[in-house]
Amino acid sequence: MQLPILRKMGASTAAQRSRVTASPNYRDGEFRSHEPTHVVAAPEAEAPGSMLSTMVREFGRGRPRGTVPLVRPRHPHEPADLAVTWYGHATSVVELDGRRFLLDPVFGDRVSPSAFVGPRRLHPVPAGIAELPRLDAVVISHDHYDHLDEPSIRQLERSHRPHYVVPLGVDEHLRSWGVPAGRITSLDWREETEVAGVRITCTEARHFSGRGFVRNQTLWAAWSFHGPAHRVFFGGDSGPTHRYADIGADLGPFDLTIIPVGAYSAHWPDIHVNPDEAVDAHLEVTRGAPHAVMLPIHWATFNLATHWWSEPIRWARRTAAERGVRLVSPKVGARIDLSDGNVDAAVAAHQDPWWEACAAPDDRD
Repeated sequence: MQLPILRKMGASTAAQRSRVTASPNYRDGEFRSHEPTHVVAAPEAEAPGSMLSTMVREFGRGRPRGTVPLVRPRHPHEPADLAVTWYGHATSVVELDGRRFLLDPVFGDRVSPSAFVGPRRLHPVPAGIAELPRLDAVVISHDHYDHLDEPSIRQLERSHRPHYVVPLGVDEHLRSWGVPAGRITSLDWREETEVAGVRITCTEARHFSGRGFVRNQTLWAAWSFHGPAHRVFFGGDSGPTHRYADIGADLGPFDLTIIPVGAYSAHWPDIHVNPDEAVDAHLEVTRGAPHAVMLPIHWATFNLATHWWSEPIRWARRTAAERGVRLVSPKVGARIDLSDGNVDAAVAAHQDPWWEACAAPDDRD
């Protein structure tokens, strides 16, 4: 019998390599972005002091001091033309032209192979997997534990048995957890598939992958959803990259972007955008379309960096206001419906600075 910690880690390196070595993006034994990616930057060049000293100095900043308010998700029986429900961190449910997609489902308590060690959830999930509505597909950005959760996949298999669209190599993790190959579509960068009339394109991100000691044996990706009438961009995880402009030119403009704004640091500037860079990414993939709406994700749920807990949303809101970007800041579990064309009203309904009531005294503008 396989130990739980090994089961959660997923497929072996050998199984992953047998699947991915033919990819043109797999070179010298690993996947590589077209721009260099350094997981830890040289402290002398990029940050004051060492990463260890930063962690000691700023320990505890990444947690709320009060209870994070939640909204019970309410999904319509039929998916809308354009809507999104944020479940926390990157987990979101997108409604696009009458179809419904679940992004990066992480409903577990810890983002770690261990049940006892690793970043723990800072608020409950607003609703469980069994309560999710019918899904056209589950789309996963990469295999890090805060984006791919083995217990959540097993729950999805028990209650929904969905189709999965994943980057190359992540399919091996799913297969190792019992998902039949016939319900998995794995794609390389620039490849696409169609699900229920929506074209889903795997696009390049600047990040890395790995669930154990060997990195970059599976691909990481952002995703474009092109429906009959609307388009959505999901950023997954990425550092700043010129690929955003390419994605906008090739696949945009997008009506809605779902872009990470948290877990950034001067010690790893290549793998996570900061809020300024996230707004830049939104403008590039939307080609500056004034109607486009940005949903900031990848903050509030897990403590993965050393910045203040609410700093990502505070910073993102300031930058968006300065640059004329329509940004929503919903409570966890809230649904943003952009279907009726009244974008201003929908955006205005999700501007309450709800984090102020549960942030630390120094975690303020």
